[in-house]
Amino acid sequence: MDKKIIVNCDNRATRVALLEKGKLVEIDFERPLQQRVVGNLYKGTVANVLPGMQAAFIDIGLGKNAFLYVDDIFNGWEDESPPPARSSIEKLLKIGEEIMVQVVKEPYGSKGARVTGQITIPGRYLVLVPGADYIGVSRRVESQSERERLRREVEKLKPDDVGLIVRTVAEGVEKNVMEQDLQFLIQLWNRISTRFEQKPAPAILYQDLSLTCRIARDLFVEEFSSFLIDNEHEYDKVREIVDYISPHLQSRVKLYKEKEPIFERYGVEVELEKALARQVWLRSGGYLVFDEAEALTVVDVNTGRYTGRRNLADTILKTNLEAAEEIARQVRLRDIGGIIIVDFIDMTVEEHRQKVIDKLNVSIRNDRTKTYVLGLTNLGLVEMTRKKVRQDLSEYLQQPCPYCSGSGRVLTPLVVSTRIESDLKDELKHEKSKAVLVEMHHEVAAIIIGSGGGNLKKLEEEMKRHIFIRGTEDIHIEQYRIVARGSHKEIKALALPVKAGEVHELIIEEPHSTNPNHGIARIQGFVINVEGAGEKVGQKVRVEIKDVNRTYARAVLKKN
Repeated sequence: MDKKIIVNCDNRATRVALLEKGKLVEIDFERPLQQRVVGNLYKGTVANVLPGMQAAFIDIGLGKNAFLYVDDIFNGWEDESPPPARSSIEKLLKIGEEIMVQVVKEPYGSKGARVTGQITIPGRYLVLVPGADYIGVSRRVESQSERERLRREVEKLKPDDVGLIVRTVAEGVEKNVMEQDLQFLIQLWNRISTRFEQKPAPAILYQDLSLTCRIARDLFVEEFSSFLIDNEHEYDKVREIVDYISPHLQSRVKLYKEKEPIFERYGVEVELEKALARQVWLRSGGYLVFDEAEALTVVDVNTGRYTGRRNLADTILKTNLEAAEEIARQVRLRDIGGIIIVDFIDMTVEEHRQKVIDKLNVSIRNDRTKTYVLGLTNLGLVEMTRKKVRQDLSEYLQQPCPYCSGSGRVLTPLVVSTRIESDLKDELKHEKSKAVLVEMHHEVAAIIIGSGGGNLKKLEEEMKRHIFIRGTEDIHIEQYRIVARGSHKEIKALALPVKAGEVHELIIEEPHSTNPNHGIARIQGFVINVEGAGEKVGQKVRVEIKDVNRTYARAVLKKN
């Protein structure tokens, strides 16, 4: 499988994209002013102990106290063996006590970082686990004979009072290479231990490498054809690391010098936009819909435009198989964590259901984050879980809508028009000016004005003043603003930006809602109804203003 690492750096952020077969499958970000803290080691102080939650809050100097669960306090057992009997949190920690912790989950929203006392320090081929006493081998090393070889070799190297985990990239690596990696890790741990004794809490003891350097250390192996970087400084740092850990890959690290931005050249920007969309189209014409709730993500599979060439069962199977592959990619790309429920199209054939589950399992194998397919529920839904380590892509690139407060919905123009009329009546109750100019979304303006201006006339009679309405697309549909107050003459001159007989060049924005032969253009939000321009939407035309009304002007096309 052809794989590439693409790195884009500027003064705002570093972005690293992982491509497989030319497709974007992972994206990671690091901002200079908002550095990632996962993997960092801190000397912290126990700020609070909560017996009811069997947890503690640790002050590590990040603003919000970090959360430490009782089972994460100490090293000393292997993942594959059962943990020792749990002691109560108040027996293990006291308020004011100083401890060493490592961040395992980024702080986000109102939550502080999640930390652990089970320290792990990653190298290129090994992970050092101080205070433990075991040897583990990555589950991604599938060959049983290779797993046994790696375990035997590392047993000869392992010092007392530390655990070692053999990483996937160590597959096929000789003992002397792993020994060199181990010596580096032991020296690093000794420096960290010294800092813990010397520094007052809270203090950072160890900060993981920058994003591009971590990628070079943890991910860059023989199966990658290239490592492209568009920043010379980052390029030099990566070359230095690769020269130390994998000198035979040095030639694959390249400095990108083309004028076209690197993410545009490799289609990353386009794929990022798609990854933020709720709906994702499949090649066959089917599509996926992603809906995220607080505790889970739901993925719905639909046939869409795909009708198939044979029978219905085959059509459904093909759509579901394609969906399984794309769901695995999107979950990985969007970095969705927690519970994931997939509603595939109903399949009546048991063999077809198993094929889809198998396809999903195969497709998640390349995901570096632990992901499990739990199988079909009684309702025919597929349950998945994926470890949540950090914010997902949408949390990183988007923020809650300030207008709809994250609901994803806005009020209809009819409801908004009612609210604005009520607000205007209240706001203009004690207004001394004889006329006002009010600007609002053009769909709402059309309703308030009404057919032939009838609604606006009633509003003016009730308010006993002249009200000029200007419709525009440059305002949120739920908002409005009073642009000007003054005499009728002053506001009329401001509200009517054209006069009869004037010639203007305008872009036809849309056909007239009730007469499609006419086109609608606007000047400063003021509607120009151009007769005979219904088929010229998007085109620039010359028009002559024939007459001007309070809410619109009538114009005709003028020959050049």
